[in-house]
Amino acid sequence: MEQRILVLGSGLVARPLIRYLLGRGHLLTVTNQNLDRAQELIGVHPNGRAVALEITDEALLNELIGWSDLVVSLLPFVFHASVARRCLSLGKHLVTTSYVSNEMRELGPEAERLGLVFLNETGLDPGLDHMSAMRIIRAVHERGGLVHGFRSFCGGLPAPQANDNPWGYKFSWSPRGVLLAGRNSARFMMNGSVVEVDSRQLFANPWKFDVDGPGELEGYANRNSLQYVDLYGLRESTTMLRGTLRYPGWCAMMKLLGDLGWLSLDPIPGENSTLGGITAALIRKPTLRGDELRRAAGAFAGIAPEHNALERLAWAGLFDEVRAASAESVLDVLAARLQSLLVFKPGESDMSVMVHQFDIEEADGTRTTLVSSLVDFGEPDGDSSMARTVSLPAALGAELILAGRVAQCGVIIPIEAEICEPILDAMEEMGIRFVETRIS
Repeated sequence: MEQRILVLGSGLVARPLIRYLLGRGHLLTVTNQNLDRAQELIGVHPNGRAVALEITDEALLNELIGWSDLVVSLLPFVFHASVARRCLSLGKHLVTTSYVSNEMRELGPEAERLGLVFLNETGLDPGLDHMSAMRIIRAVHERGGLVHGFRSFCGGLPAPQANDNPWGYKFSWSPRGVLLAGRNSARFMMNGSVVEVDSRQLFANPWKFDVDGPGELEGYANRNSLQYVDLYGLRESTTMLRGTLRYPGWCAMMKLLGDLGWLSLDPIPGENSTLGGITAALIRKPTLRGDELRRAAGAFAGIAPEHNALERLAWAGLFDEVRAASAESVLDVLAARLQSLLVFKPGESDMSVMVHQFDIEEADGTRTTLVSSLVDFGEPDGDSSMARTVSLPAALGAELILAGRVAQCGVIIPIEAEICEPILDAMEEMGIRFVETRIS
Protein backbone atom coordinates (compact mmCIF):
# COMPACT_ATOMS: atom_id res chain seq x y z
CA MET A 1 0.00 0.00 0.00
CA GLU A 2 1.33 3.43 -0.91
CA GLN A 3 2.20 5.60 2.08
CA ARG A 4 1.64 9.34 1.96
CA ILE A 5 4.24 11.52 3.64
CA LEU A 6 4.09 15.29 4.04
CA VAL A 7 7.48 17.00 4.38
CA LEU A 8 7.10 20.46 5.88
CA GLY A 9 10.12 22.60 5.07
CA SER A 10 12.79 21.84 2.50
CA GLY A 11 15.86 23.71 3.65
CA LEU A 12 19.52 22.78 3.91
CA VAL A 13 19.09 19.26 5.31
CA ALA A 14 16.00 18.06 3.44
CA ARG A 15 17.40 16.59 0.21
CA PRO A 16 18.68 13.20 1.49
CA LEU A 17 15.38 12.51 3.26
CA ILE A 18 13.32 13.41 0.22
CA ARG A 19 15.48 11.39 -2.14
CA TYR A 20 15.46 8.36 0.20
CA LEU A 21 11.68 8.33 0.73
CA LEU A 22 10.92 8.83 -2.96
CA GLY A 23 13.33 6.02 -3.78
CA ARG A 24 11.43 3.74 -1.42
CA GLY A 25 8.17 4.27 -3.31
CA HIS A 26 6.38 6.62 -0.92
CA LEU A 27 4.15 9.44 -2.13
CA LEU A 28 5.65 12.74 -0.98
CA THR A 29 4.29 16.25 -0.76
CA VAL A 30 7.17 18.66 -0.12
CA THR A 31 6.48 22.22 0.98
CA ASN A 32 8.47 25.41 1.00
CA GLN A 33 7.69 29.11 0.92
CA ASN A 34 9.54 29.04 -2.39
CA LEU A 35 7.86 26.60 -4.79
CA ASP A 36 10.97 26.37 -6.97
CA ARG A 37 13.05 25.13 -4.02
CA ALA A 38 10.59 22.34 -3.25
CA GLN A 39 10.33 21.40 -6.92
CA GLU A 40 14.12 21.34 -7.27
CA LEU A 41 14.40 18.74 -4.51
CA ILE A 42 11.71 16.51 -6.03
CA GLY A 43 12.94 16.83 -9.59
CA VAL A 44 10.81 14.90 -12.07
CA HIS A 45 10.02 11.98 -9.75
CA PRO A 46 6.42 10.88 -10.37
CA ASN A 47 5.75 10.25 -6.67
CA GLY A 48 6.66 13.80 -5.63
CA ARG A 49 4.52 16.91 -5.42
CA ALA A 50 5.81 20.40 -4.60
CA VAL A 51 3.55 22.89 -2.83
CA ALA A 52 4.20 26.52 -1.92
CA LEU A 53 3.16 26.92 1.71
CA GLU A 54 3.21 29.76 4.18
CA ILE A 55 3.01 28.12 7.57
CA THR A 56 0.35 30.65 8.57
CA ASP A 57 -1.98 29.34 5.84
CA GLU A 58 -4.09 27.21 8.18
CA ALA A 59 -6.54 25.95 5.58
CA LEU A 60 -3.85 24.65 3.22
CA LEU A 61 -1.81 23.21 6.09
CA ASN A 62 -4.84 21.29 7.36
CA GLU A 63 -5.55 20.02 3.85
CA LEU A 64 -2.00 18.77 3.40
CA ILE A 65 -1.82 17.11 6.82
CA GLY A 66 -5.22 15.51 6.21
CA TRP A 67 -3.89 14.03 2.93
CA SER A 68 -0.90 12.42 4.65
CA ASP A 69 -0.36 9.28 6.70
CA LEU A 70 2.63 10.86 8.44
CA VAL A 71 4.18 14.33 8.68
CA VAL A 72 7.91 15.06 8.80
CA SER A 73 8.48 18.58 10.07
CA LEU A 74 11.82 20.11 9.12
CA LEU A 75 10.52 23.56 10.00
CA PRO A 76 12.23 25.68 12.67
CA PHE A 77 11.53 24.11 16.06
CA VAL A 78 9.18 26.93 17.12
CA PHE A 79 6.55 25.60 14.69
CA HIS A 80 6.63 21.96 15.75
CA ALA A 81 4.08 22.16 18.56
CA SER A 82 1.57 23.92 16.31
CA VAL A 83 2.04 21.25 13.64
CA ALA A 84 1.71 18.54 16.30
CA ARG A 85 -1.61 19.94 17.50
CA ARG A 86 -2.93 19.74 13.93
CA CYS A 87 -1.64 16.17 13.67
CA LEU A 88 -3.55 15.36 16.85
CA SER A 89 -6.81 16.77 15.51
CA LEU A 90 -6.39 14.98 12.17
CA GLY A 91 -5.01 11.70 13.55
CA LYS A 92 -1.58 11.71 11.89
CA HIS A 93 1.86 10.55 13.02
CA LEU A 94 4.71 13.08 13.25
CA VAL A 95 8.53 13.01 13.04
CA THR A 96 10.86 15.90 13.88
CA THR A 97 14.61 16.24 14.36
CA SER A 98 14.33 18.82 17.15
CA TYR A 99 14.47 18.66 20.93
CA VAL A 100 11.16 18.01 22.68
CA SER A 101 9.82 21.35 23.88
CA ASN A 102 7.53 21.73 26.88
CA GLU A 103 4.66 22.49 24.48
CA MET A 104 5.32 19.29 22.58
CA ARG A 105 5.66 17.25 25.77
CA GLU A 106 2.21 18.38 26.93
CA LEU A 107 0.66 16.75 23.87
CA GLY A 108 2.03 13.33 24.82
CA PRO A 109 -0.90 11.91 26.78
CA GLU A 110 -3.43 12.80 24.08
CA ALA A 111 -1.21 11.41 21.32
CA GLU A 112 -0.80 8.21 23.30
CA ARG A 113 -4.55 7.94 23.85
CA LEU A 114 -5.11 8.27 20.10
CA GLY A 115 -2.42 5.73 19.24
CA LEU A 116 -0.26 8.32 17.48
CA VAL A 117 3.53 8.37 17.40
CA PHE A 118 5.20 11.78 17.68
CA LEU A 119 8.85 10.82 17.24
CA ASN A 120 11.18 13.73 18.03
CA GLU A 121 14.95 14.18 18.33
CA THR A 122 15.57 11.91 15.35
CA GLY A 123 18.49 13.62 13.62
CA LEU A 124 22.18 13.77 14.43
CA ASP A 125 22.27 15.62 17.75
CA PRO A 126 19.69 15.04 19.00
CA GLY A 127 19.14 11.67 17.37
CA LEU A 128 22.09 9.46 16.51
CA ASP A 129 23.64 10.54 19.81
CA HIS A 130 20.78 8.87 21.71
CA MET A 131 20.72 5.79 19.53
CA SER A 132 24.44 5.08 19.52
CA ALA A 133 24.76 5.72 23.25
CA MET A 134 21.80 3.50 24.10
CA ARG A 135 23.14 0.65 21.95
CA ILE A 136 26.26 0.50 24.16
CA ILE A 137 24.51 1.23 27.47
CA ARG A 138 21.94 -1.47 26.80
CA ALA A 139 24.67 -3.98 25.92
CA VAL A 140 26.63 -3.20 29.11
CA HIS A 141 23.55 -3.55 31.30
CA GLU A 142 22.45 -6.78 29.60
CA ARG A 143 25.78 -8.43 30.43
CA GLY A 144 25.55 -7.30 34.05
CA GLY A 145 27.88 -4.31 33.88
CA LEU A 146 27.55 -0.69 35.03
CA VAL A 147 28.25 2.62 33.32
CA HIS A 148 29.76 4.89 35.97
CA GLY A 149 30.45 7.81 33.66
CA PHE A 150 29.18 9.08 30.32
CA ARG A 151 30.52 12.01 28.28
CA SER A 152 29.22 12.80 24.81
CA PHE A 153 30.25 15.60 22.43
CA CYS A 154 29.13 16.35 18.89
CA GLY A 155 29.85 19.01 16.30
CA GLY A 156 29.26 19.92 12.68
CA LEU A 157 32.43 21.47 11.24
CA PRO A 158 34.22 22.14 7.97
CA ALA A 159 36.34 19.17 6.95
CA PRO A 160 40.06 19.77 7.72
CA GLN A 161 40.89 20.64 4.11
CA ALA A 162 38.03 23.19 4.09
CA ASN A 163 39.02 24.72 7.43
CA ASP A 164 40.60 27.80 5.87
CA ASN A 165 39.22 30.82 7.76
CA PRO A 166 40.25 32.23 11.16
CA TRP A 167 36.97 31.23 12.79
CA GLY A 168 37.43 27.50 12.11
CA TYR A 169 33.80 27.23 11.12
CA LYS A 170 31.42 27.28 8.16
CA PHE A 171 27.67 27.10 8.27
CA SER A 172 25.78 24.00 7.21
CA TRP A 173 22.70 25.17 9.13
CA SER A 174 21.23 28.32 10.69
CA PRO A 175 23.85 30.91 11.78
CA ARG A 176 21.33 32.31 14.21
CA GLY A 177 20.90 28.92 15.85
CA VAL A 178 24.65 28.55 16.31
CA LEU A 179 24.90 31.94 17.98
CA LEU A 180 21.80 31.42 20.12
CA ALA A 181 23.41 28.27 21.51
CA GLY A 182 26.10 30.55 22.92
CA ARG A 183 23.50 32.14 25.20
CA ASN A 184 22.61 28.89 26.97
CA SER A 185 23.55 27.97 30.49
CA ALA A 186 24.58 24.39 31.24
CA ARG A 187 24.07 21.75 33.95
CA PHE A 188 25.95 18.50 34.18
CA MET A 189 27.31 16.02 36.72
CA MET A 190 31.03 15.44 37.19
CA ASN A 191 32.38 12.88 39.67
CA GLY A 192 29.16 12.92 41.67
CA SER A 193 28.77 16.70 41.87
CA VAL A 194 26.22 18.76 39.96
CA VAL A 195 27.88 21.61 38.08
CA GLU A 196 25.90 24.65 36.96
CA VAL A 197 27.50 26.99 34.43
CA ASP A 198 26.08 30.43 33.71
CA SER A 199 25.90 31.40 30.05
CA ARG A 200 28.59 34.04 30.66
CA GLN A 201 31.02 31.28 31.68
CA LEU A 202 29.89 28.62 29.19
CA PHE A 203 33.03 28.98 27.09
CA ALA A 204 35.51 29.68 29.88
CA ASN A 205 36.92 26.16 30.38
CA PRO A 206 36.64 23.98 27.27
CA TRP A 207 37.50 20.30 27.23
CA LYS A 208 40.21 19.10 24.84
CA PHE A 209 39.84 16.14 22.48
CA ASP A 210 42.16 14.40 20.06
CA VAL A 211 39.98 12.68 17.46
CA ASP A 212 41.31 10.36 14.77
CA GLY A 213 40.83 12.27 11.53
CA PRO A 214 40.17 15.90 12.44
CA GLY A 215 42.83 15.94 15.19
CA GLU A 216 42.60 18.39 18.10
CA LEU A 217 39.14 19.69 18.95
CA GLU A 218 37.59 21.42 21.94
CA GLY A 219 34.18 21.08 23.54
CA TYR A 220 31.80 22.94 25.80
CA ALA A 221 28.78 21.77 27.80
CA ASN A 222 25.37 21.71 26.11
CA ARG A 223 22.29 22.71 28.10
CA ASN A 224 20.96 20.33 30.78
CA SER A 225 22.78 16.99 30.75
CA LEU A 226 21.17 15.80 33.99
CA GLN A 227 17.90 14.77 32.33
CA TYR A 228 19.76 11.98 30.52
CA VAL A 229 20.59 10.14 33.74
CA ASP A 230 17.02 8.84 33.86
CA LEU A 231 16.36 8.85 30.10
CA TYR A 232 19.38 6.63 29.48
CA GLY A 233 18.82 4.52 32.61
CA LEU A 234 22.17 5.55 34.12
CA ARG A 235 21.34 6.05 37.76
CA GLU A 236 24.65 4.42 38.69
CA SER A 237 26.61 7.12 36.84
CA THR A 238 28.51 9.80 38.72
CA THR A 239 29.43 11.69 35.53
CA MET A 240 26.91 12.79 32.90
CA LEU A 241 28.04 15.41 30.41
CA ARG A 242 26.86 16.25 26.91
CA GLY A 243 28.50 18.95 24.85
CA THR A 244 29.39 20.53 21.52
CA LEU A 245 32.65 20.12 19.54
CA ARG A 246 34.53 22.86 17.71
CA TYR A 247 38.02 23.50 16.36
CA PRO A 248 40.47 25.02 18.90
CA GLY A 249 39.97 28.70 19.70
CA TRP A 250 36.21 28.72 19.16
CA CYS A 251 35.37 28.87 22.86
CA ALA A 252 37.67 31.82 23.59
CA MET A 253 36.19 33.68 20.64
CA MET A 254 32.59 32.98 21.67
CA LYS A 255 33.35 34.09 25.22
CA LEU A 256 34.73 37.34 23.83
CA LEU A 257 31.64 37.88 21.67
CA GLY A 258 29.48 37.36 24.75
CA ASP A 259 31.61 39.63 26.91
CA LEU A 260 31.42 42.41 24.33
CA GLY A 261 27.64 42.07 23.96
CA TRP A 262 27.52 40.63 20.44
CA LEU A 263 25.28 37.73 21.55
CA SER A 264 22.62 40.12 22.84
CA LEU A 265 19.04 39.99 21.58
CA ASP A 266 18.66 43.69 22.36
CA PRO A 267 18.13 46.18 19.51
CA ILE A 268 21.17 47.75 17.88
CA PRO A 269 22.43 50.50 20.21
CA GLY A 270 21.93 54.02 18.91
CA GLU A 271 21.91 54.80 15.21
CA ASN A 272 24.91 52.64 14.36
CA SER A 273 24.94 51.22 10.86
CA THR A 274 28.42 49.67 10.84
CA LEU A 275 29.90 46.70 12.67
CA GLY A 276 32.63 48.82 14.24
CA GLY A 277 30.06 51.35 15.36
CA ILE A 278 28.03 48.65 17.09
CA THR A 279 31.11 47.23 18.86
CA ALA A 280 32.13 50.73 19.96
CA ALA A 281 28.65 51.44 21.31
CA LEU A 282 28.50 48.10 23.14
CA ILE A 283 31.70 48.87 25.07
CA ARG A 284 30.83 52.56 25.40
CA LYS A 285 33.73 53.86 23.31
CA PRO A 286 31.65 55.40 20.50
CA THR A 287 34.45 57.30 18.71
CA LEU A 288 36.95 54.44 18.36
CA ARG A 289 37.50 52.30 15.27
CA GLY A 290 40.11 49.93 13.87
CA ASP A 291 43.14 49.04 16.00
CA GLU A 292 42.16 51.48 18.74
CA LEU A 293 38.76 49.83 19.07
CA ARG A 294 40.36 46.40 19.01
CA ARG A 295 42.65 47.32 21.91
CA ALA A 296 39.76 48.88 23.82
CA ALA A 297 37.65 45.75 23.28
CA GLY A 298 40.47 43.60 24.64
CA ALA A 299 40.76 45.82 27.70
CA PHE A 300 36.98 45.72 28.18
CA ALA A 301 37.03 41.91 28.11
CA GLY A 302 40.24 41.60 30.14
CA ILE A 303 42.37 39.93 27.47
CA ALA A 304 45.69 40.85 25.84
CA PRO A 305 45.62 43.00 22.64
CA GLU A 306 47.29 40.22 20.65
CA HIS A 307 44.80 37.54 21.77
CA ASN A 308 43.72 35.25 18.91
CA ALA A 309 40.05 35.86 19.68
CA LEU A 310 40.51 39.55 18.89
CA GLU A 311 42.20 38.61 15.61
CA ARG A 312 39.15 36.56 14.66
CA LEU A 313 36.78 39.42 15.38
CA ALA A 314 39.00 41.81 13.45
CA TRP A 315 38.94 39.44 10.45
CA ALA A 316 35.13 39.55 10.56
CA GLY A 317 35.20 43.37 10.45
CA LEU A 318 33.74 43.92 13.92
CA PHE A 319 36.12 46.81 14.61
CA ASP A 320 35.79 48.56 11.25
CA GLU A 321 33.37 50.62 9.21
CA VAL A 322 31.79 47.57 7.61
CA ARG A 323 28.14 48.01 6.73
CA ALA A 324 25.84 46.21 9.20
CA ALA A 325 22.78 44.34 7.97
CA SER A 326 19.40 45.66 8.97
CA ALA A 327 18.23 43.35 11.75
CA GLU A 328 16.12 43.24 14.89
CA SER A 329 18.95 42.54 17.32
CA VAL A 330 22.70 42.72 17.78
CA LEU A 331 22.94 38.94 17.50
CA ASP A 332 21.01 38.98 14.22
CA VAL A 333 23.43 41.53 12.78
CA LEU A 334 26.29 39.20 13.63
CA ALA A 335 24.45 36.19 12.18
CA ALA A 336 23.95 38.04 8.89
CA ARG A 337 27.63 38.99 8.74
CA LEU A 338 28.78 35.43 9.42
CA GLN A 339 26.32 34.05 6.88
CA SER A 340 28.18 35.99 4.21
CA LEU A 341 31.68 35.11 5.47
CA LEU A 342 31.61 31.53 6.70
CA VAL A 343 30.40 29.72 3.62
CA PHE A 344 31.40 26.49 1.92
CA LYS A 345 32.97 27.05 -1.46
CA PRO A 346 32.18 24.75 -4.41
CA GLY A 347 33.78 21.36 -3.94
CA GLU A 348 34.32 21.75 -0.18
CA SER A 349 33.04 19.26 2.38
CA ASP A 350 31.68 19.53 5.88
CA MET A 351 32.29 17.04 8.67
CA SER A 352 30.18 15.60 11.48
CA VAL A 353 32.04 14.41 14.58
CA MET A 354 30.54 12.63 17.57
CA VAL A 355 32.50 11.18 20.48
CA HIS A 356 31.05 9.14 23.38
CA GLN A 357 33.18 8.10 26.36
CA PHE A 358 31.84 5.41 28.72
CA ASP A 359 33.44 4.53 32.07
CA ILE A 360 32.39 0.88 32.41
CA GLU A 361 32.58 -1.64 35.23
CA GLU A 362 32.00 -5.14 33.92
CA ALA A 363 30.21 -7.82 35.92
CA ASP A 364 33.56 -9.28 37.03
CA GLY A 365 34.71 -5.91 38.40
CA THR A 366 36.98 -5.04 35.46
CA ARG A 367 36.97 -1.32 34.69
CA THR A 368 37.53 0.16 31.27
CA THR A 369 36.85 3.30 29.25
CA LEU A 370 35.16 2.72 25.91
CA VAL A 371 35.21 5.41 23.22
CA SER A 372 32.63 5.31 20.43
CA SER A 373 33.21 7.85 17.66
CA LEU A 374 31.65 8.90 14.40
CA VAL A 375 33.55 10.97 11.84
CA ASP A 376 31.58 11.52 8.66
CA PHE A 377 32.36 13.76 5.68
CA GLY A 378 30.04 15.44 3.22
CA GLU A 379 30.12 14.78 -0.50
CA PRO A 380 31.93 17.49 -2.49
CA ASP A 381 29.28 19.27 -4.59
CA GLY A 382 26.74 16.82 -3.15
CA ASP A 383 24.93 16.27 0.14
CA SER A 384 26.57 17.67 3.23
CA SER A 385 27.31 15.35 6.13
CA MET A 386 25.00 17.49 8.26
CA ALA A 387 22.15 16.97 5.79
CA ARG A 388 22.66 13.19 5.68
CA THR A 389 23.16 12.64 9.40
CA VAL A 390 20.17 14.82 10.33
CA SER A 391 17.60 13.87 7.73
CA LEU A 392 18.26 10.18 7.03
CA PRO A 393 17.51 9.06 10.63
CA ALA A 394 14.23 10.99 10.37
CA ALA A 395 13.40 9.25 7.10
CA LEU A 396 14.18 5.85 8.62
CA GLY A 397 12.11 6.68 11.71
CA ALA A 398 9.18 7.63 9.51
CA GLU A 399 9.37 4.27 7.73
CA LEU A 400 9.44 2.38 11.03
CA ILE A 401 6.28 4.16 12.17
CA LEU A 402 4.47 3.56 8.90
CA ALA A 403 5.47 -0.11 8.99
CA GLY A 404 3.93 -0.48 12.45
CA ARG A 405 7.28 -1.28 14.02
CA VAL A 406 7.10 1.39 16.75
CA ALA A 407 4.96 0.05 19.57
CA GLN A 408 5.32 3.05 21.90
CA CYS A 409 2.85 5.87 21.25
CA GLY A 410 2.81 9.49 22.43
CA VAL A 411 5.67 11.99 22.37
CA ILE A 412 8.86 9.90 22.26
CA ILE A 413 12.55 10.09 21.43
CA PRO A 414 14.66 7.29 19.88
CA ILE A 415 16.06 5.44 22.86
CA GLU A 416 14.21 2.11 22.63
CA ALA A 417 15.86 -0.78 20.79
CA GLU A 418 12.94 -1.12 18.38
CA ILE A 419 13.88 2.28 16.96
CA CYS A 420 17.63 2.53 17.63
CA GLU A 421 18.78 -0.78 16.21
CA PRO A 422 17.15 -0.69 12.76
CA ILE A 423 18.10 2.96 12.23
CA LEU A 424 21.73 2.42 13.25
CA ASP A 425 21.95 -0.70 11.10
CA ALA A 426 20.55 1.14 8.08
CA MET A 427 22.89 4.10 8.63
CA GLU A 428 25.85 1.72 8.69
CA GLU A 429 24.76 0.32 5.34
CA MET A 430 24.87 3.91 4.06
CA GLY A 431 28.45 4.28 5.32
CA ILE A 432 27.64 6.29 8.46
CA ARG A 433 29.01 4.22 11.33
CA PHE A 434 30.50 4.43 14.81
CA VAL A 435 33.92 2.98 15.62
CA GLU A 436 34.59 1.64 19.12
CA THR A 437 37.98 1.62 20.88
CA ARG A 438 39.00 0.87 24.44
CA ILE A 439 41.51 3.30 25.89
CA SER A 440 42.04 1.68 29.30
